[in-house]
Amino acid sequence: MALCLWEKNHPMPETLTCCQESCFANRLQSEGASLLRGEIRTVQLNLGRLCNQVCRHCHMQAGPTRTEVMDMNVMRHALEVVRLESVTTVDLTGGAPEMNPHFRWLVAQIKAAGRRILVRTNLTVLLEPGFEDLPAFFANHGVEVISSLPCYTEGNVDAQRGNGVFKRSIEALRRLNANSYGRQGSGLSLTLVYNPGGPSLPGPQAALEADYKAQLLQNYGIVFDRLLTITNTPIGRFAEDLQHMNKLDSYRKLLDLSFNPATLANVMCREMLNVAWDGTLYDCDFNQALGRPIGGDTPLKLGALPVWETAKRLRQRQVVIGDHCFSCTAGAGSSCQGALQS
Repeated sequence: MALCLWEKNHPMPETLTCCQESCFANRLQSEGASLLRGEIRTVQLNLGRLCNQVCRHCHMQAGPTRTEVMDMNVMRHALEVVRLESVTTVDLTGGAPEMNPHFRWLVAQIKAAGRRILVRTNLTVLLEPGFEDLPAFFANHGVEVISSLPCYTEGNVDAQRGNGVFKRSIEALRRLNANSYGRQGSGLSLTLVYNPGGPSLPGPQAALEADYKAQLLQNYGIVFDRLLTITNTPIGRFAEDLQHMNKLDSYRKLLDLSFNPATLANVMCREMLNVAWDGTLYDCDFNQALGRPIGGDTPLKLGALPVWETAKRLRQRQVVIGDHCFSCTAGAGSSCQGALQS
């Protein structure tokens, strides 16, 4: 598996000395900690698993042949949650969320509700036929764009995301810049996302951001606002890749060894509600990928209860956890909003 330049210059140790194996629940208990949900501040809508790419690190195992797509009935129920007084932000993800046939309608409804809108794009979808207008559409609706770019070199991006993805991503970023994204004073936020190319933790977010800004400006004339670092979670295609390299166990051990209790106060699952394409509710997108809904064997779904009752039931409820939670609490921590600590 190809490594980004930063990883080559800052390699993880080849061998790890580990304490006795312990699951995440036991680790929380040993810290005298628990993960309780608070008020819903962010509603993350997974609009489906349809995508124009097939990435090696995709925890949703999204791709062009996936048929799971959120319909308008689920969207209408989701908008009821979005309008809760406590909600400030709506985070649209997928797959490629833009490929949902009702995407533009949904964005307009969220804007009308006065909520902050984030769209997580893989960039290349913005070049697909019928989607070329999206940079202008995003700008007109004040959408904050969060875009995947796991390295600033062509070979490493293509190794992780597919042949030709880097060049197409650069073109998409240029189109976003042409619509004032990432430009000082425009008010249009452009964020890039880095995740390691192999079984290691991300480097310091601030240092990586500086490297990205220098390299992309110098080599391609690209500007952006900030970089987020996200730790790879050993599920989905990434777990399969690690298993093939016989590195799955050592990576899980690395995450366990790197557990940082100081990250627990800021993990995203405390104030975020994740909604799947079919309306099932989860504490996070990783739990959705693993099929671990809120409510367990009797999953809580949108529309089953009045929205205020749903919010009430979620408040102060224990987050559904598993050993994959070590990826969000390792090192500087990881969330949909990047590192949890400096």
